[in-house]
Amino acid sequence: MTSRPGGYSHRFLCAGALAALLLSTVGCGRLEEFADPPASAPVEGDSTPSLAVNESAVALLPGSVSARHTLRVAIPTNEPPTQFYSEGTRYMTGTNPDIARLIGKALNLDVDIKVVNFDSIIPGIAAGRYDMTVSSMTPTTKRMAAMDFVDYMRMGNAIVVAKGAEPVTRDTLCGRRVGVLTGSYQLTVNVPAYEQDCAAAGKPPIRIGQFQDTRQAISALTSGRQDAVLADSPILEYATANNPAIEVSDTFDYTPVAVGVTKEPALVDAVSAALDSVIAGDAYREVLEKYGAESAMITRARVNAAQ
Repeated sequence: MTSRPGGYSHRFLCAGALAALLLSTVGCGRLEEFADPPASAPVEGDSTPSLAVNESAVALLPGSVSARHTLRVAIPTNEPPTQFYSEGTRYMTGTNPDIARLIGKALNLDVDIKVVNFDSIIPGIAAGRYDMTVSSMTPTTKRMAAMDFVDYMRMGNAIVVAKGAEPVTRDTLCGRRVGVLTGSYQLTVNVPAYEQDCAAAGKPPIRIGQFQDTRQAISALTSGRQDAVLADSPILEYATANNPAIEVSDTFDYTPVAVGVTKEPALVDAVSAALDSVIAGDAYREVLEKYGAESAMITRARVNAAQ
């Protein structure tokens, strides 16, 4: 995994009505955005497949986005294969950036990728800093207070352990030291449900360690500070394929993930129509196959289907 980009700036967004909204979704934290990659062509092999413009979707765009001719898309820091910098470059690639670019092609818009920490995305969307996010985000009722959602692929949970260590599964998390990503669906939704199961069975609670990215969590695992890491299945399967010191111990709970769109009905309608044409075309399959994520394909771009 490549190193985290530098040169970021941050600001606080915890005041007035905005604070009330954000506290119901991700809590009061700082909005952290990293230096954007320079605007340059992708290296050979990193170009996004061609896709025809969907004129009916373009006609749905709000005037503000049409006039700007750019979609501002928030995507988290390095998490191969969902998003990462091409080796030796500052070009963001992976399933999420490529899906964002396909949406842009369908809408005949440029795509300006903003690289941010995952837990900064919802505050940024709420503040009007970004138009949408393609970040493997699970649509939940709480998150729908700040955004609308359109499904674009599916993924599950995975648990990895150190190679040769005692297996850890969904049913044996109680009392274990488990690394998760800050702001993730695993931390905010899965873990509270699992801990209720632990309490009901009279078992000790899960000992959670929070990390900003999977690289940090896996480092804690291989150094003996965690017993397991719980995260999205494509990320941990990719990490396992590239790190002989860890192995997948369990996979489960496959559900859709969605593009998060600012609460602008016209933009939601346009993105939904664009995703319908993306999913129906060969380019969608090409992108997912490129990153070994064929199992993530879906056939319908549902709107606001809470998980």
